[in-house]
Amino acid sequence: MHLRFSPEDEAFRREVADWLATNLRGDFEPLKGRGGPGDENALVEERIAWERHLGAAGWTCVAWPREYGGRGASLAQQVIFHEEYARAGGPGRAGHIGETLLGPTLIAFGSEAQKQRFLPAIVAGEALWCQGYSEPNAGSDLANVQTRARLEDGEWVIDGQKVWTSWAEWSDWCFVLCRTDADAPKHRGLSYLLVPMSQEGVDVRPIPQITGTAEFSETFFDGARTAAENIVGAPGDGWKVANGTLAFERGASTLGQNLLFQTELEEILRIARRNGRAEDPVMRQRLADAWIGLEIMRYNALRILSQAEGAELPPAAMITKIYWATWHRNLGKLAMDVLGPESMIGEALPHDLTALQRLFLFTRSDTIYAGSNEIQRNLIAERALGMPREPRHA
Repeated sequence: MHLRFSPEDEAFRREVADWLATNLRGDFEPLKGRGGPGDENALVEERIAWERHLGAAGWTCVAWPREYGGRGASLAQQVIFHEEYARAGGPGRAGHIGETLLGPTLIAFGSEAQKQRFLPAIVAGEALWCQGYSEPNAGSDLANVQTRARLEDGEWVIDGQKVWTSWAEWSDWCFVLCRTDADAPKHRGLSYLLVPMSQEGVDVRPIPQITGTAEFSETFFDGARTAAENIVGAPGDGWKVANGTLAFERGASTLGQNLLFQTELEEILRIARRNGRAEDPVMRQRLADAWIGLEIMRYNALRILSQAEGAELPPAAMITKIYWATWHRNLGKLAMDVLGPESMIGEALPHDLTALQRLFLFTRSDTIYAGSNEIQRNLIAERALGMPREPRHA
């Protein structure tokens, strides 16, 4: 794909850059560069305030259609926004899951009433969402979810457990994939419910990670309730809707992720030049390979997005997760090798980590969560290439 920026696009770039330069000051200046991988617990309340500030100025949901509160930004403008946000040091977005996953899912599959109810609060930065997919026995095999819901007196009553629920501790709502028909085949008995988090029957237990943060949580539903109309699609449509959400996860949101990776690589390059490791031929080649890999990632994402039809991405999109996860894990190792002995020194006592130490530790999980590399290879083989399914053993 050849992405060219028109004069109008460049004017949009200046508008974005000027606004960020003006607004990432004062109370918001400490947010610069915070909230990335391994740093998710940083300045949470301040980042929520930033999300609302973005919303008030019309800088959330830029890709959404105008009728739903977005800017209707073209692909080129979406790229520009993410580039300038990363360049300005914009913090990790508190509303990321609502803006990039739930919102597009409702636009594609939700009722008009659901769009009118839920989308404005996401645009305004006033409602935060988390994703209720994975379970202890249903991670990569998402269709194996055992969380159940039944209709009772005009409400769905939900019982079960979710795990690795990002931002559950701070979220107002969760979109929950659950089983509503125990007798249907496992892909057909699922439904996609929108569940308020602040109620009896919802118990969130943060999971401390090796970085010392706890972005993820276990979430237990014990008789939690949501209104009957808070189902996206019809009962039994959950598999279709959930896969639509996953398509959006492989979509435009990856552009922002790629630019965060670029910021990390630039810091590693800066250190390599400072401490002389960039002069070593082997290290120089590794640094060059990292840069080349990032460029491939960016252009592949743009190519895939340019071929998308609504929520439907081309089969090539299925390589996205395994590619960026492997690249990012290797970047963490590269960071430690560039630092050398300095990588063993913390930022402060007793064990505060530096940004690159957090990067290294967090990226150990990249090739596991959201579908391990092994599962990704199976998905690519079976769903993208049409190869025979791997034999299932009893």
